[in-house]
Amino acid sequence: MKVLLINGSPNAKGCIWRALSEIQTTLEKEGVESEIIHIGNKDIRGCIACLGCKKTGKCVFDDIVNETAEKFREADGIVIGSPVYYASANATAVAFMDRLFYSTPFDKAWKVGAAVSSARRGGNSATFDELNKYFTISGMPIASGQYWNAVHGFSAQDVEKDEEGLQQMRTLARNMAFLIKSISLGKEKYGVPDREPFSRTNFIR
Repeated sequence: MKVLLINGSPNAKGCIWRALSEIQTTLEKEGVESEIIHIGNKDIRGCIACLGCKKTGKCVFDDIVNETAEKFREADGIVIGSPVYYASANATAVAFMDRLFYSTPFDKAWKVGAAVSSARRGGNSATFDELNKYFTISGMPIASGQYWNAVHGFSAQDVEKDEEGLQQMRTLARNMAFLIKSISLGKEKYGVPDREPFSRTNFIR
């Protein structure tokens, strides 16, 4: 069992890294392997809606998105972490998630997803809501904690003082590990729910 931890912050060792590190340590205690992938300092352009991925099974821009895609295919869960920029996720994290989720042809249903945000003061809940939409549209259960998955601070050292935030990361990790294990057992005993063919309905006909 493995979880990908995506650091969407430009700062490799900043607030998001500290939050993801707390998750990683707890996942390991729960017997779940994890890997932190730093994408926040990469030159990641947004999706251009060329639909090239529908022909090749991967994005036409061959960068860290395609590198992560194969790991995502094999993973049981994914956590995306982003700092708050103007009360939303930063552009690099959004571009990465747009392309990762749209360009990958494999079924993501029943992989477990979670989002983590970091702010000096405000905007965490809006960013948290924004990032969780990637999971709900993909049929992925979302791991919850005891509050919104967020830490506060301007540096990793500040986050160390956010006792509630770090506790939230540990709770999230334990719940995520439980969900992944439960889904694995459920698949063995009950299989997965039937899925109807997708009924795409345009509002303008």
